[in-house]
Amino acid sequence: MKNYRHDDIQAHIRRNELLVPLDVLLVGGTGTGKSSTLNALFNSAVAKVGEGVDPETQNISSFELHDYLRFHDSAGLGDGKENDLTHSKNITEELLRTCGENNNNGFIDLVMVLLDGSSRDLGTTFKLLESVVLKSIEPKRVIVAINQADMAMKGRYWNAPQNKPESTLIDFLEEKALSVKQRINESTGLSINKPVYYSAKHNYNIKALLDHIINHFPTNRRIIK
Repeated sequence: MKNYRHDDIQAHIRRNELLVPLDVLLVGGTGTGKSSTLNALFNSAVAKVGEGVDPETQNISSFELHDYLRFHDSAGLGDGKENDLTHSKNITEELLRTCGENNNNGFIDLVMVLLDGSSRDLGTTFKLLESVVLKSIEPKRVIVAINQADMAMKGRYWNAPQNKPESTLIDFLEEKALSVKQRINESTGLSINKPVYYSAKHNYNIKALLDHIINHFPTNRRIIK
């Protein structure tokens, strides 16, 4: 994926005079697959993946796809009150971080919130959006994506030989994406585009995920006052 739409990314950043590289922070509940998403985007085991629901990422780590795009993996929320407070503080500090002592440009340009496609419980995500993310970055710089599409509907209707969902599962995922969009709007007031769904584990729809990110690149530098 390092070469995927590389010229488009480069052209957008140069045209809008953005800082290089453009920085994307991944956030989400524990077990949503932030590390596995990075591995799928890089097509390489760059981030260590936890087993089951055990969180692997405890601090924010950085991964440069190429000279123009860099991702940052954060710890997941939903791992206990004390840990959540620590992780929330770290995420807030990262979102309010500037590029230098005399530079008020925000270090993070875009936040991607990951959801678990196999779960209906969005409480942790809403809490993360309301109490952490949206207090530190503008809504237009927030996008949402649904991982683990293969595990939706309890794993039924996933065509393993063809490594893609069958039509019944696609319909379910489309409805889920629209439902997530509506529920986030009702809960946070944030109006988002329909989330993209994918499976990092099976490398399904990863180009669509990267398209989703690129299509939401900001058009101006972020200023932290």
